[in-house]
Amino acid sequence: MKSNKLIKVIIDNIKTLIGALIIAVLIRSLVIQPFYIPSSSMEPTLLVGDRIFVSKFTYGYSKHSFPFSPNFSNNRFFSKSPRQGDLVVFKTPADNRTDYIKRLIGLPGDEIQFIGGNLFINGEKVGRKETYISEPIRCGNYNLTTKIFIETLPNGIKHLAAYNSEGSLQNTQKYIVPDNHYFLMGDNRDCSKDSRFLKDVGYVKKINLIGKAKIIFFSNDTQKSSMLKVWNLGSSFRIDRLFKSL
Repeated sequence: MKSNKLIKVIIDNIKTLIGALIIAVLIRSLVIQPFYIPSSSMEPTLLVGDRIFVSKFTYGYSKHSFPFSPNFSNNRFFSKSPRQGDLVVFKTPADNRTDYIKRLIGLPGDEIQFIGGNLFINGEKVGRKETYISEPIRCGNYNLTTKIFIETLPNGIKHLAAYNSEGSLQNTQKYIVPDNHYFLMGDNRDCSKDSRFLKDVGYVKKINLIGKAKIIFFSNDTQKSSMLKVWNLGSSFRIDRLFKSL
């Protein structure tokens, strides 16, 4: 009798764990998913050590919405189009596995080009106004001397963009965004591998979109302390970024 009761308890616990796991996977796949920012390619908007929540339903769903990208379909379901200026998490076209986050700059059919260090979209120069940011802009383990601008995209969305003060990107080829693809760039313009690098990232397919970044729910300056060193969190925890909307 005791043996039967023990087996029943074990089975009930296993069922509970499986149920909880299924619910967690469904929430992560269909509603919201946390992501960690490991690089400085989106500074000053996103800092290394930021942890963000990404909405999974904003653009609809594809195989990349689910863990391990199961190859059940090449379609998007409940598809919604992203907007210029959105902070988009996507699977890189190079391997369809690595998660990147960049800002959506070009829509299908758009022509993107840098001329004299200025961003042009469809032949029109993107308006920008220089502003001041007190924090240094990082690039890997180095700090960049940058100029920070408030850029205004054609749809009126404003965002911060950092350009290296010394030897910044000046001129590029024309990038013409194919149908069902998007052109995405990091806000840290001289320290970002993005759609400008056609062999590494290039144009991002609509099916590769995972979701839209919504909020920073936690942030820890990894240069000052690791999360594992909880006794140092007082000096490394960025309280001003807690629950910051994106």
